Amino acid sequence: MLPFFDAVSLPVVSAVRNRRAGGKFLSREAFRRVAGATITCLLSSYFSAPAHAQVMDRDIGSAPSQLVSTPLLPNATTKTSVPPFSHPEVIVPNPLSAWLRARGVNFLVDNTNEFAGAITPPTRGSNPGFVNYRQGASNAGQYAMQLDIDWEKLAGWKGFATHMVTIGRYGTTANRMFGDWLNHASETYGGGGNVVVHLVYLYGEETLFGGRFVVAAGRMAEISDFAASPLFCNFQNGSFCGRPKGITDTNFAAGYPASTWGFRVRGRPARSVYIQTGLYPIEDGIYQVFQHRTGFKFNGANIIGYTAPVETAWEPVFGSGTLPGHYKIGAQVFSTPQNDNFLDLYDQPYALTHRKQKSRSASWSTWGMFDQRLLHYHDKDSGLTALWGVIYNDPHTSLRQYLAYGALLNRGVFRSRPYDTMGFAFTYTKISKGVSLTEQYLMDEGSTMPNHATGVQRDTMVMEANYAIHIMPGVIFTPLFEYYVHPNAQRNLRDAALLGFKSHIQLM
Repeated sequence: MLPFFDAVSLPVVSAVRNRRAGGKFLSREAFRRVAGATITCLLSSYFSAPAHAQVMDRDIGSAPSQLVSTPLLPNATTKTSVPPFSHPEVIVPNPLSAWLRARGVNFLVDNTNEFAGAITPPTRGSNPGFVNYRQGASNAGQYAMQLDIDWEKLAGWKGFATHMVTIGRYGTTANRMFGDWLNHASETYGGGGNVVVHLVYLYGEETLFGGRFVVAAGRMAEISDFAASPLFCNFQNGSFCGRPKGITDTNFAAGYPASTWGFRVRGRPARSVYIQTGLYPIEDGIYQVFQHRTGFKFNGANIIGYTAPVETAWEPVFGSGTLPGHYKIGAQVFSTPQNDNFLDLYDQPYALTHRKQKSRSASWSTWGMFDQRLLHYHDKDSGLTALWGVIYNDPHTSLRQYLAYGALLNRGVFRSRPYDTMGFAFTYTKISKGVSLTEQYLMDEGSTMPNHATGVQRDTMVMEANYAIHIMPGVIFTPLFEYYVHPNAQRNLRDAALLGFKSHIQLM
């Protein structure tokens, strides 16, 4: 079988070389034969390419969401040991990496790039906020380095490992070009501080009794531990990847690439059941450059409160081990006071009285997240998987009162392409009633509205369809389509459609 690019190029080159025969163009029938040969070679090469085990939800190293989503083996022992680190395929195998890994050092380097371009024009009109809207495209991405150290292999410390991730981000996102500030068209945009190296997390983790009890502490991203799934980033849009956006509705829940000091403990009373909780300081300005440009600011002077999440999950495996599922529910409480989104100090609409907003002494968030493989095909990780869930936030303090989502991932439906994945996802976001009423009052009197709104925010939906192609070892390329219904949750903004792609390259 010809390599992919040779299969594409040979018929085309042949056609070019023979385009003129005796000074005449090829006949229509001859051109059809050449075109048919080209398509045949393309399809033959595509469906006969060698299979490799790289898929998007396995390209995140030894991230917390990956480890959480792995129940104990049926014959698991109680021996204290470090769980195995991720070993993704790479473009070019590196003997040094293999040598280090054998000694407990796992070093990964990768790049994720995301492109999105609008194929629909933005809203036009006399509203001053529309002046800068335009139809355009954007590119955003990140390079990441991960260092996992198994101190059991390196120094004999049973069950202890450390994890560190740094990133650099670049580019911008297309959604703001048509007025949306709620959901990024490219998830890798933002949060990286616009620096060469930004620390995401650095923490130690002790695994005891064969994984039945785990304790971790250090600089941690709370939403990488809780309300997380390795399946979310099979998609590109920020309403879904790297977590449904409603869970970080406030600036008080640290999600990748932001982190705070934190402590987390997880226990497994049964093989397929876990319960975990933790305590994470709330740091003022966690997503803002003035505090966390590099991620290396450790003094804690900006701690203004604490959040205490709790989560439990059932992780059954049906179908003789081929149909895994994850069913989790959780909640978190924020101790930091937050402003009411509608009332003033005297329980009147602050948009009308122009008095100071009422302060709520605490707030909360809850979630239910579920996924289940419904069908199994040929390869071990192939099949049709459904994801669905809901996030419900404190309606008095939140912008997003609730977010509901659903998705399908269809992997390996073609026997010769076991790691290609077709995906479809949607998120529906409902804006809190207090926010909508406040914006209506402000708009009626011609005042500036919050949240970059140019109209009353009520609800929005974002959809994405994609096809992830395993090109070669270490490379995944994903063409995709995104569609925004009521961008920025505003019904005065025209729906937006985007075409784009996501690429992932594993270098080490």
